[in-house]
Amino acid sequence: MSARNRRSTAAVITAGVAALLALSGAAATAMAAPSSGRDAKGSAAMVAAAASTHTLTVPRGLTISDGTRHVWVNGRSIDFGTVVRDLAWNPGGTKAAFIDGHGNLDVSDPDGSHRVTVAANPGNQTWSHPTWQVTAADRTNGIPAKNDIIFSAKIHGSTVLERVKATGNHVKPARISLNSDDPEAGALPQKNNTWPNVGGPYGTSVYENTHTGEVYIRDDYLRQQGGALAKGSEPALSPDVEEVVFVRSVGGHDHLFVDDLSAGTNAVKDITPHATTDYTEPTWSPNGRTIAFRSPNGTYTITRTAHGFGNPVKVTRHTGLPAYRG
Repeated sequence: MSARNRRSTAAVITAGVAALLALSGAAATAMAAPSSGRDAKGSAAMVAAAASTHTLTVPRGLTISDGTRHVWVNGRSIDFGTVVRDLAWNPGGTKAAFIDGHGNLDVSDPDGSHRVTVAANPGNQTWSHPTWQVTAADRTNGIPAKNDIIFSAKIHGSTVLERVKATGNHVKPARISLNSDDPEAGALPQKNNTWPNVGGPYGTSVYENTHTGEVYIRDDYLRQQGGALAKGSEPALSPDVEEVVFVRSVGGHDHLFVDDLSAGTNAVKDITPHATTDYTEPTWSPNGRTIAFRSPNGTYTITRTAHGFGNPVKVTRHTGLPAYRG
């Protein structure tokens, strides 16, 4: 796919979001990032972490799930009462979604209480990486509000993307169809899609395809179409829907790359060019200034500067899937 076509979906999505923001200012405000006071506390915590290699201070709101019953929240271990895999938070941080020890999709309060099995695994399937899709109603375009969870389901050896209402109770997930925005590029792959991630107030999503080795973006608001962005895996969409961070192997190690969707053909940059170990599973902070990610020896963050991104900072020795609780 040409550089022009490669970015066509992202350009339309970004322009569409800008137009819809003008139409739905009140709804967008309701979905805004946390206050500057919380951001300041998080920044202070990261400064403390960078200043000392002995005292590690976990940034406010950062959580880590490692496949056990315990989830690390702000540096404290919380027992959820069941195995927790691939935990993700809704935009307000009031609910957690995760895959439990039986392979079901559960939703609970932040401390693991009031747990509900939203969708029960029928057996012989592997579910992973749920992500919340929460959007306000758009009366101008006749689009209802959404409070869904998208996740990956491995069925008979192939992975597909499925969707379920976040407020459901033992409901059957629905398969997500993937349509191309570029007739010349042909049909998008319907199988081998995994690692979905939703960002922004209009439910835009990114995901990876393990067969093509590419990251894809999908408009799930008006056009219901998408296309490939770049070679990589484990993508995460920034809160403003203008950037995608993803993993790509360089010289035997996994590096983090950021694709600026509003830029031209030279928009993909390695933000960890000096990595001497594997950096994986990146996630954005709610304010879009920091990316947390996993390494074999702990959890790190990297923060935006005036000239790009700074150096990785180790914030905890605990390792697992990082996620920010809004």
